[in-house]
This record gives sequence, C-alpha cells and structure tokens, in this order.
Amino acid sequence: MPRVDLLVVGEAFEDLIFAGLPRLPKRGEELRCAHYVSTVGGGAVITAAAAARLGVATGVISALSAEGVRYLRTQRVHVTNVKRAREPHAVTAALSTAAERSFVTFDGVNVNLEPRLLRAMGRRQHPRHVHFALAPVRIDRWIRLVDRLRAGGVTTSWDFGWNPSIRGRTGLDRLIAGLDVVFMNAAEASLYARARRRARNAVIKLGARGSRWLSRTVDVTVRAPHVRVVDTTGAGDAFNGGFLAGFLEGRPPRECLRRGNFVGAASTTKAGGLAALPAARQ
Repeated sequence: MPRVDLLVVGEAFEDLIFAGLPRLPKRGEELRCAHYVSTVGGGAVITAAAAARLGVATGVISALSAEGVRYLRTQRVHVTNVKRAREPHAVTAALSTAAERSFVTFDGVNVNLEPRLLRAMGRRQHPRHVHFALAPVRIDRWIRLVDRLRAGGVTTSWDFGWNPSIRGRTGLDRLIAGLDVVFMNAAEASLYARARRRARNAVIKLGARGSRWLSRTVDVTVRAPHVRVVDTTGAGDAFNGGFLAGFLEGRPPRECLRRGNFVGAASTTKAGGLAALPAARQ
C-alpha cells in the first residue's frame, strides 16, 4: 500500500436500505417504503470514503465485494482486500424512519475477518493514523498492535459500535486506554461507561444534538446543522471520517467536531451512507 495519512481497518457490508418508512413495522406487518437503495456500506468503507472526499490520503483494509473495491477506487482510496474468491460478502438490511432504524445482518466473510486484518496489519504500514471499525475478539493481539503503532508515532482511533458482547471482555479497558480517540454514540457511551472513563479522548455522537469531545482537559459540545433527514444509515461512520480529516490537520476539538457534524448530517440527506458525502469544497 502506498503511503497514506489515514488507514481504516474493519468491516464492510452490502447495505440494503428501506428508508422513508412512517414507522417500523409491527410483528407480522408489511409496510411500503418511499426510498430503497442497494449500496456498499460498513464502518470501514464509509469512514474511508468520507475522509477521502475531504482530500485525506486514505487506505482501507477490509473484506470487500467487487462493487466495494470499484467504488473505493473511484474515491482514490487505496484498497487491501482480504476477501477470497467465492466467499459470501456480508449483507445488512436496514429499515429506516427519520428517527430510528432496525437491522438484520448476514456476517458472511466477516466471521473470518479479524485474523486476516491482524495479518495484514503485521505487514509494513506507514500511515499517520489508523482507525479501527469492528468489534474485537482477540483483544490481547489488538493491544499489542496499538502499542506497536504508538511506539512508531502512529495515532489510533476505534469505533466499536453497539456490541454488548465485548463490554466485559478482558483487556477492553487497556485497549481503550491505549487509543488516542474512541468514538461512541450516546447509547454506546452508556454501554461502555466503565471502559470509556479510561479513554484519552472520547468523542460522543449525539445525533441531531451534535457531538461532544470529553477528556481530562477538554469538555466541548458542538451542535449539528439542521438538515432534512432521509436516512441515518452510516451517519456515525461519516462523522468519523469528517472528524478525522480535521484531527489529521491538527484542528482544535471544536473544529474537529464541527467537521464531523457537517459530514454526518450531510450523509443523512440521501439513502445510504455514501450518496451524499460532501467534498472538500463544500
């Protein structure tokens, strides 16, 4: 992989998004939706694409479909694809209203993803920052990787997503303590409350209320711009890409949050996490 400023490591999905629902269906009920899109998604893809569109030299390591590889290359993202031929890619179906969502996911190749990502990261990499987007199982190995990156002058961040199974896993506190930034939404901040207190910098995404940066020396909240929401799928990952673009430029906390808010909000104006990502000139 060529030299990149941001390397994103984690999960990718094919997203089937049913948006514009008046509400989520009740048991046994069928609803009609106003918007449907089949697109590439997942934390690794959306975060990488959001940052790349803002001019950040970006790479990604993930298990990608052929469509995912093509899309990322159109965004000038350097791709390392660990998916093997004929393996099924991961798929998520999202049912989305303007305010809430439900998901059904088929993990596909992602059940075998973690050791492949670790092997790929064992090769010589020279990013300025590595962002992880997955729920870790072998936490001891990730701790060693984060420690090695830090020793080499590389900053790191992680978005664990909503994964209750990792909350009590041995070593999570230590892993979080070794990261430079931990991203969470409001519900995840409660889920990982004990471990979150070990974070150097916790960035909490508050949806329409904006975002908050918490550390021992910083407590800053920035409101989100008002937009007409079509679908919130991938908005948190888009926020991460915008935030990291500012972080890599050395911007202060308030400006990093503002950029994250802007990119995350923009992504909600169309169905799927990619279609409305802004470019740097916006």
